[in-house]
Amino acid sequence: MADFAPGLVTLFGGSGFIGSQAVRALAKRGWRIRVAVRKPTVANELQPLGDVGQIQLMRCDVTNPADVAAALRGADAVVNLVGVLHEAPGRSFARMHAEAARTIAEQARAAGVTRLVQMSAIGADADGASTYARTKGEAEAAVRAIYPDAVILRPSIVFGAGDSFLNRFASMATLAPALPLVGGGHTKFQPVYVGDVAEAIARAVVRPDAAGKTYELAGPATYSFEDILKYVLRETGRKRGLLPLPFFAAETLGGLMQPLAVLGLNPPLTTDQVKLLKTDNVAAPGSAGLADLGIEPTGLEAIAPSYLWRYRKGGQFAENPSRASEIALPA
Repeated sequence: MADFAPGLVTLFGGSGFIGSQAVRALAKRGWRIRVAVRKPTVANELQPLGDVGQIQLMRCDVTNPADVAAALRGADAVVNLVGVLHEAPGRSFARMHAEAARTIAEQARAAGVTRLVQMSAIGADADGASTYARTKGEAEAAVRAIYPDAVILRPSIVFGAGDSFLNRFASMATLAPALPLVGGGHTKFQPVYVGDVAEAIARAVVRPDAAGKTYELAGPATYSFEDILKYVLRETGRKRGLLPLPFFAAETLGGLMQPLAVLGLNPPLTTDQVKLLKTDNVAAPGSAGLADLGIEPTGLEAIAPSYLWRYRKGGQFAENPSRASEIALPA
């Protein structure tokens, strides 16, 4: 069965970390791309990712049905990448995940859009303990109620230049005497490369056989939280201690940091994020994944050194970490 021919695709939340890579992947396939964002002036760097006129920026408030309808006018496909990692005034998980997803699906159906791709997350569960996981699960249900053939993508922690995971701990290691092992550092992750996630989005848009399926996007290896911190320390050449931080203490700390969001700052940790860390972030056994989309997952060690060097003393002029002292990581 042949892939759908490229036409016009609307990306909501297309100016973010994953969105910019998705724009590049779709542009390579010849799609015309309408990027619907709150502030088009901060997304101008997207336009050089395609040919002249191929990428259009459009102001859109995803909580406003009229704005969403305008962004979908004439579109053949839609990708919803809207998501927040912490709540802030006017940007609650419920509003930005569940309500926005429902509005986009309703307006896409009304506009006659053929294919809808919904970005979710591994661990999405309408009955989940964390508000993030719960609203991601509610968003999936809302979309599927309107588009039974929607494609849902659930990535694990996404890494790549500009990520908010490895960069966060690498930056912390330049200042702090120790890194926190939340919950003892036992939580498991399957970090997935942002380029692979972008390719999965592009293929989900065009492949007829992806209709109605859910894909859990995970990398080729599983790491504990402790493994990740040790890897970051090795790649940045930093000698720091690892301080066990019980979940109850981490939740208290997260509660104290959450008010930073009111000031427009990104809290390093929130209570809801600690709740997420109580559950492993790995693909479910037997779930469809990157391989089912014809994508070979890229390993962490192949990409992370290309941007973690910035945190070494001396930066690009620093000596590479000694391979003799490499930490053995799981295959």
